[in-house]
Amino acid sequence: MNSLPALSRREREVMDLAHELGNATAAQIQENMADPPTYSAVRSTLRILVEKGHLVSERDGLRYVYSPTMPVRRARRSAMRHVLRTFFGGSLPGAVATLLELRGDDLTPEEHARITEMIEQAAKEGR
Repeated sequence: MNSLPALSRREREVMDLAHELGNATAAQIQENMADPPTYSAVRSTLRILVEKGHLVSERDGLRYVYSPTMPVRRARRSAMRHVLRTFFGGSLPGAVATLLELRGDDLTPEEHARITEMIEQAAKEGR
């Protein structure tokens, strides 16, 4: 599996929005950014992301529509690997403990049962 070039903070923000929105124009990306740069800067960032292979663009009349090249499931896995490495030293138990601290009190009985089932299934499969 080929790895795509690393992203700057701004590029990561644009990619996060591209995954969230699915197909998006530069204007849609800009209006959803927390602290948006100029329209020209957004277009420049999108062009760079296309050049790096993270996005594809398709002409739609006078505008371009941008889409991520990586499926959401693969992007999720890549992001989680990065978070595990960066913030938890690769420790899955550490990451799970943090997630439970964040959501533990809010878990429904159904969610708790599903998580338990997933852990048991992974153990059976030797994962």
